[in-house]
Amino acid sequence: MEVRQAAKYPFMKEAARYLKEKGVSLESLISGIEYERARFRGKERVMEVLESNWIENRPLASQADATTELLSYPVARMIVSAVADPAFTTRYAIAESKKVNERLKEEQTTFVVKISEELGLRVSQENGSFEVDFADFLRFSSAMKSKDWKLVNQGLNHSRVRVSKHRLIRLIEQSLTEKILSELPLAVNDEILAAFGSDVEEIGRTLAEEMAARKTEDMGRLSIVNFPPCMRRLLGMMQAGENVPHSGRFALVTFLHTLGMDSQEILRAFATAPDFDESKSIYQIRHITGEISGTEYTPPECSTMKSYGICFDPDDLCKRDWMTHPLKYYRSKGRRLRSRG
Repeated sequence: MEVRQAAKYPFMKEAARYLKEKGVSLESLISGIEYERARFRGKERVMEVLESNWIENRPLASQADATTELLSYPVARMIVSAVADPAFTTRYAIAESKKVNERLKEEQTTFVVKISEELGLRVSQENGSFEVDFADFLRFSSAMKSKDWKLVNQGLNHSRVRVSKHRLIRLIEQSLTEKILSELPLAVNDEILAAFGSDVEEIGRTLAEEMAARKTEDMGRLSIVNFPPCMRRLLGMMQAGENVPHSGRFALVTFLHTLGMDSQEILRAFATAPDFDESKSIYQIRHITGEISGTEYTPPECSTMKSYGICFDPDDLCKRDWMTHPLKYYRSKGRRLRSRG
């Protein structure tokens, strides 16, 4: 594989073989002066994801430029692994995959098919269109929540699904995201930590600041002080990555939605959870808020919360005879605090 092509698609087996043939060792990559530019570009690659969830194009005019870009990929993977933040690992995997999506749009169809097959997508070409194995289509399209991706809306040919080049590339993007996530985090030894320790600390601080700012921003116009104990507990559990039952997620989403938060704001409020899955979460939120289902659900009453076992730490206000709903608690608590103020 030519080095410029390897730099554009560094996840391919041919790219790994190229580096092996060139005799690039792990030790030289993390400490050799000849690869200082590659280490800098690897950190830059990770910081671009941190700042914009995107990886910028870099010039590949010379063989040296292309080699630096190719080597920045394993460096970035080492840094992301050392950071060891599951949510950020997902952001990184998605950014790498989206960059490949952008590049494949300019490639010949034969190369697109080659990439597909390497990533486990069984693809054939017939009469200028693509056909994807039925099982592969179902596996990699499951993350696409648009109705356009539902199987009933696809053209079928026996056990194969007809797709356009654009849609095939989108399936490749999803399969690459899954591949990267299955490979990370890598095992990180003391030498890697020593080489990238300051970078890892910088990224960790930025992630912590980002998390704190998001919490303040997303809940800014709502008063958490006014939340009933049940909703405070559920929100804390979600943001800490604790196991929250479906009834608890439903109650919290409907509560926040009724108070005026849209789906994206609710999603960001949950994004600090260590096991956060953006695609699954936004689908569940949009379903509950009625964007997908067509039914805008309301928060359950206190009696329902109790029956589901998600009525936590009731205080004196909760125990009033007339207190029958979490929203009633929120509004009553707000009036009380304003009158005291």
